[in-house]
Amino acid sequence: MNWRARAGSPFTSEKTPVRAHRGMAVTNHPLASAAAVEMLAAGGNAIDATVSALFALTVVEPMMVGILGGGVALIRLADGRELVLDSLSTAPAAARPDSFTPISDEWPDYMEAKGRANRVGPKAIAVPRTLKGWCEAAERFGRLSLRELIEPAIRHAERGFRLSPYLATCIRESAPDLALDAAIASVFLPGGQPLAAGDLLVQKDYAETLRLIAEKGPGIVYGGALGQRIASYLESVGSFLRFEDLASYRTIEREPVRGTYRGVEIVGPPPPCSGGVQTLQILNLLEAYDIGQLGFGTPETLHLVLEALKIAAADRRAVTADPDFVDVPTARLISKDYAALRRPEIEASRAGAFEARILSNESANTTHVTIADGDGNIVTSTQTINSLFGARIMIPGTGIIPNNYMYLFDPHPGKALSLQPGKRITSGITALIGKRDGRPLFALGLPGAHRIPASAMQAVLNMIDHGMSPQEAAEAPRVFTWGQEAEIERGVPDAVRARLSGLGHRVSAVDHVAGGMGIIGFEADGAMTGAACWRADGVPMGVGGGAAREGTSFWPDPRRGRSY
Repeated sequence: MNWRARAGSPFTSEKTPVRAHRGMAVTNHPLASAAAVEMLAAGGNAIDATVSALFALTVVEPMMVGILGGGVALIRLADGRELVLDSLSTAPAAARPDSFTPISDEWPDYMEAKGRANRVGPKAIAVPRTLKGWCEAAERFGRLSLRELIEPAIRHAERGFRLSPYLATCIRESAPDLALDAAIASVFLPGGQPLAAGDLLVQKDYAETLRLIAEKGPGIVYGGALGQRIASYLESVGSFLRFEDLASYRTIEREPVRGTYRGVEIVGPPPPCSGGVQTLQILNLLEAYDIGQLGFGTPETLHLVLEALKIAAADRRAVTADPDFVDVPTARLISKDYAALRRPEIEASRAGAFEARILSNESANTTHVTIADGDGNIVTSTQTINSLFGARIMIPGTGIIPNNYMYLFDPHPGKALSLQPGKRITSGITALIGKRDGRPLFALGLPGAHRIPASAMQAVLNMIDHGMSPQEAAEAPRVFTWGQEAEIERGVPDAVRARLSGLGHRVSAVDHVAGGMGIIGFEADGAMTGAACWRADGVPMGVGGGAAREGTSFWPDPRRGRSY
C-alpha cells in the first residue's frame, strides 16, 4: 500500500529502524536500550530486559521515572497468556477528600491547590509502586537475578553518564522548583547552576540505594529499613505517606481490554487506565469510514479523527476512576453497538461541539519501553513519577526522587476523582498489542499523559489503514483534542490546517503531541522491527546472530598418536 499517493501530510522519517530476529528493545534512552539488550544477551527474556531497562531509566531519565513512582505493564508471555500488571500509585491512608484547599472552581485552575501543595513538595507524594511492580514481574516471569538486572543502573549511577540536550532542557525548565530542595539541587544544580548538555551526571547516593535493593530485594522498601527511612523523613516534612502505606501495598493483576479493528485484535490496559478503552472506542467509531482511501493527514481524515476524539473525551469521565471506587461501564464503551449509537453525531461538513467533561492533571512527563524476545515474550510498559522530577524533592542520602501523583486527584471533595484513602490514581496509559489470527503484529506505547490514547490510536490507523512501517507510524504527524483547541503538529501543512479551521475546528499549531513512541513490528518469519520517534531520545536495539552451529569448534589440534 502506497500511503504517500493519497497523503495530505507527507513526511520523511528522521530516525532509522532496526531489524532483528532474537530480540528487540525500544526505550527512550540509548543506555536503557543497551541494558535491555545486555540482559537478552545474558540469557534473559523480555521481562528481564524490561526491568533492567526501567532501572537504568531511573538513572538516565531521572526526570521521568523512578523507583518511587507508578506504572502499568502489558505482558504477553511466550505461551500466549496476556495480562496487565497494575502498579499505579494510591492515595495514602492519611489522605482525605479535603486534604488540599482548591484555589478555584473554574478552569484552568480547577485542579490547583493552595501553595501548589498537591503538585510540589512532600504533600504531593502518593504511595509509590514501581519498585514493587518491577520486582514482582521479574520474579514471576523472568530468568535472571535482581542483582543482574540492576547492575547496569548501578554502573551508570556510580560512574556517571553524559547529559543529552533533552535531559538538560528538562533540568533547566524545572530549576526554580529544584532549587527549593537542597538534596535534589545538589545533584542537578551544582553550584546553583543547572547541568548542561554534555556534563557528567554522577549519582553516588542513588548507586548505593540500588545496591541495597539488589542485595535485599524490594522488601527493603515495602516493610524494611529503607522504607522506614523514607517514610520517617517524609512524615517529618509534612507528607501524608506513612510506613504502613508501604508495608501494605499490593500490585494487581488485571485482565486486558480487547476489541477488534478491521480484523486486527487490539489488546490494552483496563481501568483505572483510560487508554485501552478510549482507543477501542475511537477505533470502533472510525471503522465505518474508509480511512485508507481518504488518505493520511488529509482534512477529511483528520476531521473524522478529531470528532471521534471529542466523543471519547466526553465519555472519559466514566473511565477515569479506580474501578474499586467507581462503577466503570467498560463493556458498553468498547462495544460496536455503542459506537454505532454515537457515530451519527459526526457530521462530515462541520465540527461538532461534544462536551468534554474531563478532569486531569496527568503529566506528559513519563517514559515507555517496548521490548520483545525471540521466544515470543512481549512487554509494553509505561512508567512515571508524573511531573518532571516528580515532587521535585529528594530523600536525603538516598538519591531517590518521589512522585507527585497527588496532583491527579481532584482537590474538591465529593467528585469522582476526589481523594480517598487507598484510591488508585487514573492514567491515560495506552500500552497496546495488535494481533491477527492470534499472531502479534505490533506492540507500542508512549508517554504523553492524556494525549497518549490519541497518539497510540493514530499509530494503529497508520499501520492498519495507511500501511505505514513501524518507523513511519511512530514519527507521523499527530493531532489531539478534548473538545477545546484542535492541536495539530506543525508537520501537517498550513493548507490542511486552514481547511480544518474552515470546518469549525479551533486549530492550534504545536511542536509535538505527546512524547516519544516505541513500536515493535512482528513479521511472519519471526523478524522484529524496532522504531523510535523524534519526540524523545528513543533508540531501538536488536539482537541478531546467535550461537555457533551445533558441533562447531575452532580447528582442533591434530591427533597423531604421540605426546609432546
